[in-house]
Amino acid sequence: MALGSILCLGTAAAQAQEFTRQDTLRGSITPERAWWDLSFYHLDIAVNPQDSSISGSNTIRYKVLEPNQQRMQVDLQPPMRISRVTQQGKDVPVQQDGNAWFVQLREPQQAGTEGEIKVYYSGKPQVSENPPWSGGITWARDANGKPWVANSNQGDGASLWWPCKDHMYDEPDSMRISVRAPKGLMDVSNGQLKGVQEHADGSKTYHWYVANPINNYGVNLSIGDYAHYAETYKGEKGELALNFFPLRYNLDKAKKQWAQTHQMLEAFEHWFGPYPFYEDGFKLIEVPYLGMEHQSAVTYGNGYQNGYRGRDLSGTGWGLKFDFIIIHEAGHEWFANNITYKDVADMWIHESFTNYSESLFLDYHYGTQAANEYVIGLRNIIQNDIPIIGVYNVNQEGSGDMYPKGSNMLHNLRQIVNNDEKWRSILRGLNKDFYHQTVTTQQIESYLSQHIGRDLTPVFDQYLRDVRIPRLEYRVNGKTLQYRWANTVDTFNMPVKVTVNGEAQWLEPTTTWQELKLKKKKPKLEVDPNFYVTAQNVAAA
Repeated sequence: MALGSILCLGTAAAQAQEFTRQDTLRGSITPERAWWDLSFYHLDIAVNPQDSSISGSNTIRYKVLEPNQQRMQVDLQPPMRISRVTQQGKDVPVQQDGNAWFVQLREPQQAGTEGEIKVYYSGKPQVSENPPWSGGITWARDANGKPWVANSNQGDGASLWWPCKDHMYDEPDSMRISVRAPKGLMDVSNGQLKGVQEHADGSKTYHWYVANPINNYGVNLSIGDYAHYAETYKGEKGELALNFFPLRYNLDKAKKQWAQTHQMLEAFEHWFGPYPFYEDGFKLIEVPYLGMEHQSAVTYGNGYQNGYRGRDLSGTGWGLKFDFIIIHEAGHEWFANNITYKDVADMWIHESFTNYSESLFLDYHYGTQAANEYVIGLRNIIQNDIPIIGVYNVNQEGSGDMYPKGSNMLHNLRQIVNNDEKWRSILRGLNKDFYHQTVTTQQIESYLSQHIGRDLTPVFDQYLRDVRIPRLEYRVNGKTLQYRWANTVDTFNMPVKVTVNGEAQWLEPTTTWQELKLKKKKPKLEVDPNFYVTAQNVAAA
């Protein structure tokens, strides 16, 4: 998701402290979810902009993990309704409990076998009031008055508009998406276009196939009067098909602005490894909202300009060197779509790494100093309101600080590694070792600690689970420098680079006083600004 509504994100999370049964049904791995593993979806729908409705079906194939189970949870949020569910061509009972629908299968399921149900549904899905930060469908019109339809539903759930297993821990191995669009309009969804079916009324059904696992919020619906052009990128795994879908009258603008796609891929394949979805290609699609990281179908609404809607969020000037939405949302292909959180409480895994990817894009094309200045500049929008990690099992994300503060935490780690080739190998290793997986914070934290070579638990506790900024306190007694960390968790022990009388050196502060012998009295101490900490001479306070 794009940065920019940090205050809204943080405030919403801060206020959501009372949880309901529906929160648990939505946010936890319920018994009715746990026993079956998704293998395939076929979402087959018709979209009608005239009355803002969607109708159709979703075929769900699954593998049975636990024996003798018959009750299955499928999610669909009102006002959408499931009309019937079939198994082996025969209706089976279904009971609604708010957003959850419980399907009673025809017979007890046997472990190791595969099954399939077909869910028929229809309705007028929730309209997004503030896309992409509020979930739903956007029913817009382009400058020519033609319908322009798009979805955005991270956090609020894909079940706003289609029935699915709406929890991030489980993804289908592949997916087919068939969307019937009105006459004169095109649907662009994820993966590769496998065929277009024409109907007597002039409408067309576009059949897309996703060959890789896909998270539910990454499933894309974009309908409009699109132009199309294609290019090829020669990447680490061979030729990658690039397809671009601007509104018809923006074709020339798109060919100029969207050329940054090649720069993006060059930089991110360098830092993160091969683009994770070569089989599905890469697409940019113009939509009537800012943008979203829909897998292999990144949506774009940044007005064909550099920066974030023409602004530099860092205040340094470097943010105007690239189109924020192209770089940020495409960065999510590695961190969100390839490596996906199991629980939205761990959304930092998506947003911290992807916010950090913006500075790595600058590093690759403009140098390390540009990258440093950019990520440091983002500190001016950190709120330190609530922890970055949210509450587990109730579908609650943490503070919007997961963007700039999480990015600065990772920038700290780069300084600790103090070896850019090693740091690069760690980022590439994450994408290789967790390739197409859903993960927890503990997995990512452990991986980083192991490969950096020190226990980083206190660092993660400080930046992800606490709101205080570490403060390096120091004082001088003759030729002795005393120093410690303050304003931190009790176990905080992050190394920090400083200059003492102009000489660079590393300190290993803890929360108890330590000493360093000096050559001169009254030293001048400065902390490397690449560390997101403060410093205070407590003797002079």
